[in-house]
Amino acid sequence: MKVLDLEAAKQKAFRLLSLRPHSEKELEKKLREKGFPAVVVKETLEKLHDLKYLNDASFAVSWARNLAANKLWGNKKIAASLREKGLTADLIDSSIEQARQELPEEEAIEILIRKKAAKKKLSASDVKEKRKIFQTLMGRGFPPGLILNKLGRIKKEDIDGEDW
Repeated sequence: MKVLDLEAAKQKAFRLLSLRPHSEKELEKKLREKGFPAVVVKETLEKLHDLKYLNDASFAVSWARNLAANKLWGNKKIAASLREKGLTADLIDSSIEQARQELPEEEAIEILIRKKAAKKKLSASDVKEKRKIFQTLMGRGFPPGLILNKLGRIKKEDIDGEDW
């Protein structure tokens, strides 16, 4: 292993981490794609662990929290994103559970329904618009039963723009 390769790999990793947090698997993949040998990648990841720059548990919670609160995604879509980052099922489940303590799925759905209803001046009997909202929420990873439950409970005053 050349010292120059190790330094270059560390610099690349630091640049990537300065842009946004990464999971270990994600960073490993990016370094390998840049052509760094496996031994250099391994050494770089160990160094980042030692320096506390790489921690999959805190990354998972932070990522899940961001997707749940800022993007208003459902648990299914959050889990898919975390799996894509190379995280374990246990880590995914616990990070989603922590994120949902701040903003439960039910509240996220209600927020999205209110936003959509306000934009469209939705009437309580507007099946076509409710279907569009349903599809949007499904695409965000929310469970169909919960969506239908919340869509069925749209109150007239919520639709007319009162009590926002």
